Amino acid sequence: MKHFVALFLAPPIVISIALFSSPSHAVSSCNGPCQIHDDPDVGAHTYASTLSSSDGGCRPSGTLHRHGRSYPKYRCSPPVTSSTRATLTNNDFSEGGGSGASECGGRFHGNSELIVAMSTGWYAGGSRCGHRIKIRSRKTGRSVTAKVVDECDSVNGCAGGHDGEPPCRNNIVDGSNAVWHALGLDIGVGEEDVTWSMA
Repeated sequence: MKHFVALFLAPPIVISIALFSSPSHAVSSCNGPCQIHDDPDVGAHTYASTLSSSDGGCRPSGTLHRHGRSYPKYRCSPPVTSSTRATLTNNDFSEGGGSGASECGGRFHGNSELIVAMSTGWYAGGSRCGHRIKIRSRKTGRSVTAKVVDECDSVNGCAGGHDGEPPCRNNIVDGSNAVWHALGLDIGVGEEDVTWSMA
């Protein structure tokens, strides 16, 4: 019987290449060692750092300075699974509600609609526009299906329409009032732990 011994003289070098089915998809990236995860819903690869991080395994891609403060910028989001953990926030998608028109279709929406905006990495350059996701509250156990209509910009933040708000974190599902009510959650709390998956 032959035995083979592998000797490693130096750490391996990993080169990641993203392949996209069309040029309209946003490029996801991360700094430091990365693992590639197939995202069949987008037709591309998403990247998650192999380094541990409080930001869901996605490393910042720079810093944005706004109003005398510094905020991390993210081009990636945690890998999409059958139960992806996220933070639910609240957004007013109506005209005059503080937001600009939604990126998917360039129009405003009523607060009674079951709709969401997603962090840049999950929004994937608009590839999830019009798709429905299932959101489950970790507090109440309730679930709801909502349509993706906008991006919660994790790189540039929001200028005019959002009063110069800083960039979104990389793990945000920004839901309408209707989403919060369907999940049995108090909008006044501001943030809640949820999971989401493609519906």
